[in-house]
Amino acid sequence: MDFDYIEKVLPLYCSAAKLTLSIGFTGILFSAVLGILCAVIRYWKIPVLNWIVKSYTELSRNTPLLIQLFFLYFALPKIGIKLSANQCGIIGLTFLGGSYMAETFRSAIETVSKVQIESGQCIGLTKFQIVRYVILPQAAAVSVPGICANIIFLIKETSMFSAIALADLMFVAKDLIGMDYKTTEAFFLLVIFYFIILLPVSLISYWAERRVRYAQFGS
Repeated sequence: MDFDYIEKVLPLYCSAAKLTLSIGFTGILFSAVLGILCAVIRYWKIPVLNWIVKSYTELSRNTPLLIQLFFLYFALPKIGIKLSANQCGIIGLTFLGGSYMAETFRSAIETVSKVQIESGQCIGLTKFQIVRYVILPQAAAVSVPGICANIIFLIKETSMFSAIALADLMFVAKDLIGMDYKTTEAFFLLVIFYFIILLPVSLISYWAERRVRYAQFGS
């Protein structure tokens, strides 16, 4: 293990980690918003939109992120739509994560008692108010474990960004291996940086799940 080399390339990994976190968490945020919208549409079975969401969910979950990124980065320019690598990364992660978040939220929404929804209707709440004040607060608590698992999954999926020349952690590692043939050092730093990113997320997820259980929303 060449520790001098590790010290030399460490700033490159730090910059790559910042980019990975920036794009990763932006995509996760957008995917959560998209997931909530899709889950509500699926729950209320809104005509036309329900079919569109079902089709989107199946397409997203049954195609690899790598293929989706290739489509955004290489295929869309053929029809005049040019996106930067950063934009493709965010859109791709949102497209993939939205479907997983939607199914997580939908399953959580299904746990809300019909009696509570009917009670909301009886006191004159609109559908929007029922979703906001009755369904979402309870569904959000129940969905915590699934959401945390999705976040960890999506952060790890950012390793696919290197395929579209996005200078993330995986891109830097492969680039350094190609130039210096320091495979052990490059992958050692790659593992360390992903561990540094994911460990806090895992600990926060564990804490959040315990809080939910103490609030009697979990098993």
